[in-house]
Amino acid sequence: MIDQAKTAPEKSAESVAWANGYGMVRHNAETQSRIATLASHRSEGDRVTFYELLSALDRLTSAALWLVVHETYARSVYLDGRPLVKDDFKPKPDGHTGGALNMVPAYAGYLAANIFSNHTRGWLMGQGHCVSAVDSINVLVGNLTAAHAERYCSSNEGFGVSDEGLTRYVQDFYSYKLNDSGVQDSPLGSHVNHNTAGGLAEGGYLGFAELQYVHMPLPGEKLVVFLSDGAFEEQRGSDWAPRWWRAEDCGLVAPIMISNGRRIDQRTTVSQQGGVDWFVRHLELNGFDPIVFDGRDPAAFLWAILEMETRLASAGADGYPVRLPYGIAVAPKGAGFPGEGTNLAHNLPLLANPFLNAEAAVRFNEGARNLWVPPSQLKESISVFQRHAHSGRPLERDNVFVNRNPQLSAPPHIPSRELSAGERADPAEWTGISPMAAVDEVFATLVRDNPHLRPRVGNPDEMKSNRLLKTLEALKFRVTQPETGIPESLHGAVITALNEEAVAAAALANKAGVNLICTYEAFGAKMHGVVRQELTFARNCHRAGRPQNWLSVPLVLTSHTWENGKNEQSHQDPSMAGAMLAESISVSRVLFPVDFNSAAAVAAHVFETRGQIWTIVVPKVDSIPNLLTPAEAKQLVSDGGLRLDWASHHPEKAQVILAAIGSYQLGEVLTAARRLKEKGLPHLVVCIGEPARFQSKFAEDELKRRVPDEVMASLFPPSAARLFVTHTRPHFMWGIFGPHQSASKMSVLGYVNEGGTLNTPGMLFVNSCSWAHCVAEVANLLDIPAERFLSGPELAALQGRLNPHGVIVALPED
Repeated sequence: MIDQAKTAPEKSAESVAWANGYGMVRHNAETQSRIATLASHRSEGDRVTFYELLSALDRLTSAALWLVVHETYARSVYLDGRPLVKDDFKPKPDGHTGGALNMVPAYAGYLAANIFSNHTRGWLMGQGHCVSAVDSINVLVGNLTAAHAERYCSSNEGFGVSDEGLTRYVQDFYSYKLNDSGVQDSPLGSHVNHNTAGGLAEGGYLGFAELQYVHMPLPGEKLVVFLSDGAFEEQRGSDWAPRWWRAEDCGLVAPIMISNGRRIDQRTTVSQQGGVDWFVRHLELNGFDPIVFDGRDPAAFLWAILEMETRLASAGADGYPVRLPYGIAVAPKGAGFPGEGTNLAHNLPLLANPFLNAEAAVRFNEGARNLWVPPSQLKESISVFQRHAHSGRPLERDNVFVNRNPQLSAPPHIPSRELSAGERADPAEWTGISPMAAVDEVFATLVRDNPHLRPRVGNPDEMKSNRLLKTLEALKFRVTQPETGIPESLHGAVITALNEEAVAAAALANKAGVNLICTYEAFGAKMHGVVRQELTFARNCHRAGRPQNWLSVPLVLTSHTWENGKNEQSHQDPSMAGAMLAESISVSRVLFPVDFNSAAAVAAHVFETRGQIWTIVVPKVDSIPNLLTPAEAKQLVSDGGLRLDWASHHPEKAQVILAAIGSYQLGEVLTAARRLKEKGLPHLVVCIGEPARFQSKFAEDELKRRVPDEVMASLFPPSAARLFVTHTRPHFMWGIFGPHQSASKMSVLGYVNEGGTLNTPGMLFVNSCSWAHCVAEVANLLDIPAERFLSGPELAALQGRLNPHGVIVALPED
């Protein structure tokens, strides 16, 4: 901790000049004292003297505030500061102006902290709608991605800021225009996007940055996190950050709440509970070390970032959990411009539209004039933030978090179970093992063979029940007080808490390492928001030509709908798989392994890919039969589907294709196939492993995932009717496979929201997915009387006239 009791040095002319502030940027006595103490620890980072840095910081902040309000209201920018007239204003202004104004001193202070310490930190912003602050400062200092640099900067003797470039910049903000290719024209977004220099997440889902930040940096790395008091009430789980941080495997984090006290249209809960004093007490009770400072002053952010890192760097010696430093930047919403502190400040702080209202135009011009920095001063100040070469550090756009590219020293091992020639022909010979045991073995071995990669397992509950026994034995639950005889450790890598989003965030944040997320399938829906945010950002980066290189993350859904009947319908929900099927297959893969070998092949292949989330629906019970050879399992992953000629009857003459999507579904299809064989009906049995690869339309970035035409022709001969039996709700498969087939020759059976306290056969029956329902549906598709294939009692059971137990469904064991 920086010793603030130390006598401050004699005030210099430079320090006095800085203390007087600049424009709307003022420095209170507390900040001046803190800065004076900091000055005595100063080295000339980037060959910039301390008060030269602080002076430039004030001017950069003021100019960025000026540009932010122009981005909202103006369609013309004049660096000479002239008043805007009617036609210089946007007819329809837009922007989250107040939050962006509050973020300007925060992001500017972050840049200054990097200069001070000769270290380029990463940054993460939870309130992604404040992106105008980040983009505006980046435009001014030239810290840009290629898309922004090409569009907004000019050469102009090293001073890349011009009226023309900035005018185009503000006109692009919320322009809503499409280009000649029919896609968004502007590289700017309403939130952090793939063109935001140094951006790591969209920040459109409030609260997820709070869950992720502590799991992001490796030792030696530093991350500054900007959070909002609105997000504080949005997401539980952020209070647990001190429980997870360890000096041995975590880098330094500096979380800072921008405490402006307002949501969109009312005060925040923090404000209503008692404001900053209440929040300080709350943080202290939850293991944080709160630091309150002036949120209007960029120098205060500079000091706070360094102070938090100093405190955290010395933590851990006294045990865990540490008192995790947490900054509280106090400022009214929209500080620095008319309307600050009001509800209007959230979006449009002026009382009226300056394009239509002369008084509003006057208020804008007065407010903007208070923020304007003369071009000569601006040019000089900007140069202070462009001297990275002197210290050899990367630009902020290239911080270590942006381009994660972990390397495996050993490839994934694929365990396998060999099958005898006659084993799968006779169900009486089938041997069973949990497919989750394959997932467990793949991941545990991968972690063992790649000790240089930090592992994280996101696990809401029931690690042992879900058969991740080797993984748990190797990695252990991360706790602050391990219990004897329990697989717990102070430095465990399994993050467990009864908050699905929080534990998923732990794995998704660990992009420098190797990760696994596992949950009861029904609770996967509670992870949807945080997973979708990752997918959205990853896809946009992929389409922009810079695909994400972090190792893909398996999201394992087990204890699933068809094997969790004992827990009522709250635990019978395949929604997550359906939701992930709706996302782009370029980043979202959804697979349904059916046995040990296919689960092993899928789990291993995940880690051979990059920048994707693989949703894998895996049964956990020990009685799942081994049906695919190791070679067939690999082919299922490679092709997306697999012909099971051994389970078919005269497949070359097939009148119907029985396509199974899911393990229990394959079991019912195989039983149905045996009945059809007994009755002499030619048919083909197909196992679908990755259904999204069969859809009829693909975006350009998805094309390489499409099933090859020859595979499609082999799996689905065009003359045969098609019955799909799916783990999911039926309509998903209608959407994927329907366009390939006449509706009169296709049918889909799946989960139709029936359930209760039932075993697996009961679940299949009440959802019309039993083998007998499959046979009856084949008869319907082929316009053949069902009596040809089913007995009278079987038909009566299907029609609800006879108890199905002992007829279609085995009696439950006592």
